[in-house]
Amino acid sequence: MKFFSSLVLSGSLLLAGAPVAVAQQAPSPYHTRFVVDAPITLGLGAVSGFGLYRVQQKTGLTEAELAALSKDDVPRIDRFSAGYYSDRAQTTSDFLCYGSLLVAPGLLALNPAARGRYGQVVALYLETMLATDAIFTTSVGNVARNRPYLYGPEGGGDRTGKIATNSFFSGHTAHAATATFFAAKVFHDFNPGSRAQPYVWGAAAAVPVAVAYFRIEAGKHFLTDNLLGYAVGATMGVVVPQLHKKASAAGVSLSPIQGLNVNGYAYSGLLLRKQL
Repeated sequence: MKFFSSLVLSGSLLLAGAPVAVAQQAPSPYHTRFVVDAPITLGLGAVSGFGLYRVQQKTGLTEAELAALSKDDVPRIDRFSAGYYSDRAQTTSDFLCYGSLLVAPGLLALNPAARGRYGQVVALYLETMLATDAIFTTSVGNVARNRPYLYGPEGGGDRTGKIATNSFFSGHTAHAATATFFAAKVFHDFNPGSRAQPYVWGAAAAVPVAVAYFRIEAGKHFLTDNLLGYAVGATMGVVVPQLHKKASAAGVSLSPIQGLNVNGYAYSGLLLRKQL
């Protein structure tokens, strides 16, 4: 999973959503500032790029190392999938992952509340996706873990190339989870109290599970690689928008108060209220 795919897809969405954002401005639960978020986004892109550079510097296994591989060396929790390989499962996982990168945030354009601030939404999406990318490329660029298909018969996948040691962790699952959980989080924040929220969150959770399943069937990643990818993606998809949420939108407000205390002296101050 290359971080440039996320960048291109997100940039395309931004260009497509810009006219809509200008035509109609809806109240937003988020606070973004170009002077703050642009450098952060660029910094995350730089970290992702360096991680990708590290990936390109990796070397594959030698024939002797391949011959010495044993399923017994795989942790027990992952051993069941050692030797799996399927071109069809790989194609399906690609379709689900790359499709989610476009469809999940694209569906937000159909929501009236989010559509009016779609430019801001897509800018947040790009920042969120690059946050996941930075973690992913840094990890895969510095950690060598053999893919499951290496433990199977010869002829399954690229056995000596550098990608053969890119099992840790699953970028497909991480990016899919980022996209779907981001979309669910933004829908939740723009539409508090919506009856559709359980279904939106359910779909957000289900799609990356399907991606993870097919990545295992394809022999690309072990179970633990997918579990970590899911956790990273879901966390970034929720946390990054939450960090940009306005205090009042988060259910907290400050109100001025004044009056007399029990001794008859006047007082004034601010009251922190939790909005229900």
